[in-house]
Amino acid sequence: MNTQLVNIIFGMKVKQARTDSGMNLTEFASQCDLSSSYVTEIEKGRKYPRADKIMRMAEVLNKEYDELVSIRLEPPLTHLGSALSSPVLGQFPFEEFGIEMSDLVNVLTREPGKASALLHAIAELGRQFDLKEQHFLRAALRSYQELHDNYFPELEEEAQKFAKKHKLHDQIPVSTTQLEELLRTKYKFEIDHTQIKADSLLSKYRSVYIRGAKPQLVVNPQLQPHQIKFELARELGYQYLKLTDRAYTSAPDQVDSFQQVFNDFKASYFAGALLMPSQFILDDIQAFFELTSWSPKPLYKMLEKYDVSPEALLYRFSELVPQFFGTKLHFLRLHNGSDGRYHLVKQLNLNRLRVPNGLAADEHFCRRWLVVRLLRELKQQRANQTLSNGHAVSQRAPVVGVQMSEYIDSRDHFLCFGFARPLSLSPGVDSCGIIGFRAENLHNIIRFAKDPSIPHVNINETCERCALTLDQCNLRAAEPSVLLSRKERAARKEELRQLLDRMRA
Repeated sequence: MNTQLVNIIFGMKVKQARTDSGMNLTEFASQCDLSSSYVTEIEKGRKYPRADKIMRMAEVLNKEYDELVSIRLEPPLTHLGSALSSPVLGQFPFEEFGIEMSDLVNVLTREPGKASALLHAIAELGRQFDLKEQHFLRAALRSYQELHDNYFPELEEEAQKFAKKHKLHDQIPVSTTQLEELLRTKYKFEIDHTQIKADSLLSKYRSVYIRGAKPQLVVNPQLQPHQIKFELARELGYQYLKLTDRAYTSAPDQVDSFQQVFNDFKASYFAGALLMPSQFILDDIQAFFELTSWSPKPLYKMLEKYDVSPEALLYRFSELVPQFFGTKLHFLRLHNGSDGRYHLVKQLNLNRLRVPNGLAADEHFCRRWLVVRLLRELKQQRANQTLSNGHAVSQRAPVVGVQMSEYIDSRDHFLCFGFARPLSLSPGVDSCGIIGFRAENLHNIIRFAKDPSIPHVNINETCERCALTLDQCNLRAAEPSVLLSRKERAARKEELRQLLDRMRA
């Protein structure tokens, strides 16, 4: 147990014992011959007194010395102590949000019994739904990104400095050869393109980093050339930014700390800024937004110009558009496979889109969403391209689309566009990434937002929550079970109210 947690537990016990004894802070401090400010620091877990002071505090509180310094907590603080000692809270980046763990403790210990019960209930829910530490840490990262509108000028500046020093932006797209050469010469890397292919169990990884006197980067040769380039750029980000607490694979199976998650994010952000420099791509985005009618051609041209994946391009939009165009957006990425289900694998929700997650994750995504529509179109396009001998044509060009989506039960409507494509390393699995903007006054920023040719579609969160009938929506994938359950509860509540009124009359 670390020193900070020991201090916090000691402070909690002192505060609880003082409260139980009926003493206010000033009275207690006076009897202990301590200042009120010093006792406050102790109770917040910021200070740990000397042994002689603890003995005096124990005497005033009518406690044994050993009882007071023990890290064992008695009810009602038991569950609170368990929560504070959990790896999740221990790794949570409180400082990134401008607070300390002691601030949280100070709030929780005002009503320790209720707080302890609440934390215990949250822990039980986490176990019931198999929530892992990494889910919590990745959620913390998303919150941090949203707090900063996903724009980090210090990383933009570092990418520009690195590119200028090595003349990477003298020609766009950035050269893969240049990136490999920098890793080999400046950072003494060995780069391997064969080992992953030889091992089927490793085939899901894009790359593997091996630390050593001569570090190695093992790259999956099944990747598209632009994906290999991104892996190289990301590794340069780790090295240039000196990010040592990091994942060793492109898709880590284990997350050990928030710092690891944060550093992985920094390296990826650096790579995007390196391959799509803001001084160039902002002009391209501006020209695209100034179109008065929708056309996917500028998006395809940007993919070609910067030689990046569709997801990398759209994610770069999410980093720059809120900062430089003054409109918030959301980024969603869904996968679907042979099971026919759609899985949300990545999201960034700056404009508070209602996204099915949490308890709704096992429900069926609304089939009217653009992100689902494009996946269906990609699947249909591939089926139409099947050769006469029964072998399917390889589908490499991404499918692109646009849609104005409006929730059927609110005034919220969004302009969305994005791409769908097959995954290089997962045969039979397709991926779709989209970005979306709230449509209110959007035409002042994106002129084609009022293009009448853009399809307008009513959407909902999931089939289980939707009131549209089969006649109104032929894409329904499940019965409206959640909606029917809500209606039944509302009807039961009304019947109960009427019964009470009759009995009281």
